[in-house]
Amino acid sequence: MRVKIDYDLCMGDRNCNKVCPEVFEYDEDQMISRVLVDEVPDHLEGLVRRAADECAPKAIIVEE
Repeated sequence: MRVKIDYDLCMGDRNCNKVCPEVFEYDEDQMISRVLVDEVPDHLEGLVRRAADECAPKAIIVEE
C-alpha cells in the first residue's frame, strides 16, 4: 500500500499524525501533514485507512 496527501485539500488538523505518527508527520512551516514512508508497512495499513476515513477534507489518498 502507498499513501499520498493532496496538499490542496489538507487542512493541517493533525488528525492523521495522531492516528498514525509512524506514517504521517506535521510540517510546522507549511502547516500541513506529510507522508514519511514510500510503502506503508503491513502492520500499519489499518491505521492509515482509519486516518484516511477520518480526514474531513478527504486529503489522504490510499493506493492499494
